[in-house]
Amino acid sequence: MFNGKQTPVTAASFTQLTVSVPIAAGTGPVTIQVGDQTSNEVTFTYVISDVAGTLAGNNKAGYADGTDTTARFKIPLGVAIDAAGNLYIADSGNQRIRKINPAGTVTTFAGSGKASWKEGKATEAEFYNPSGVAVDASGNVYVADYDNHRIRKITPAGVVSTLAGGGNGASYMDGIGSEARFAFPTGVAVDKQGNVYVADRENQVIRKITADGIVTTLAGKASNMGGYADGTGSEAQFNAPVGLAVDANNNVYVAEFGGHRIRKITPTGVVSTIAGNGTPGFVQGTGTVAQFNKPAGVAVDKDGTLLIADVGNNCIRKVSPTREVTLFAGSGIAGTNAGPVATAEFNYPISLAIDANGLVYVAEANNHRISKVEKK
Repeated sequence: MFNGKQTPVTAASFTQLTVSVPIAAGTGPVTIQVGDQTSNEVTFTYVISDVAGTLAGNNKAGYADGTDTTARFKIPLGVAIDAAGNLYIADSGNQRIRKINPAGTVTTFAGSGKASWKEGKATEAEFYNPSGVAVDASGNVYVADYDNHRIRKITPAGVVSTLAGGGNGASYMDGIGSEARFAFPTGVAVDKQGNVYVADRENQVIRKITADGIVTTLAGKASNMGGYADGTGSEAQFNAPVGLAVDANNNVYVAEFGGHRIRKITPTGVVSTIAGNGTPGFVQGTGTVAQFNKPAGVAVDKDGTLLIADVGNNCIRKVSPTREVTLFAGSGIAGTNAGPVATAEFNYPISLAIDANGLVYVAEANNHRISKVEKK
């Protein structure tokens, strides 16, 4: 839309009109060239829409705090966002939890870098391949500490403790705090009441932890073998549940890595299949007509729309409240190129988060970066 001075450009004939604008949206001068005639006196408002690009990291594994592409990550597996717009990253290969503030500055929130288990002050604490992160309304960060078989808690003041799980190898047991046992917990999510949900991957179940540390099994039949069944509680079966999200009504959504499906669990433990037919592939459609390939991350927006990190297809899928599956972003090519969402490239997108403005943040494990997707 033109909103400034318009300078006529005369030409008897031309075959090309060139408009050069800055890369970011805004209002300002641009250059318009028709044939060999150029005008620099035109001002209009321009919008750059539907773009995917790098927020932090530069496709090379490493460890460095900093800004934008000066920062380094190593196999980031989880991403979550708080009410103030801060991102928290499970930087698995660096054995740390990283933080990106709204200005894009990356710092180390917790973890010494040693692959082990230790409580205490944030940067002295130790994690062992942290996989998933979630943040509650009070700013507490929860971590699925994969190889420690524990769920850790980090307060806003930076104190690390164990919310649940006794470690000492993979196992299965409900109980209180350290009495409970997990087997390679992968994803975590938290509801408005402060309950934490865990994708207990190798036990093939979804667990629930109250604010008091009481661990129960919300859904799934505990087994070291994956399966598939809808139903209530232990009647249901999962195959490598990995990613979790909770909506405003405390429904839990599960990205089932091994089962190639998206599942839903009501607060009473009733499990149903939202999308995917169990066969790995890439098919759009409604409900079980659609196909995914190793979905690993799931996020839900305020309207109940789901976004899925479809790892095997190197793209982000969208599931509407009516269960219609469409492509949200990504060309399907494993690569590093940013740009319009239809041609942007991801490489092992494994987790995602949505902020209050609808911006989507993606943890790309093989690109060692956090990407941002903006759709108008």
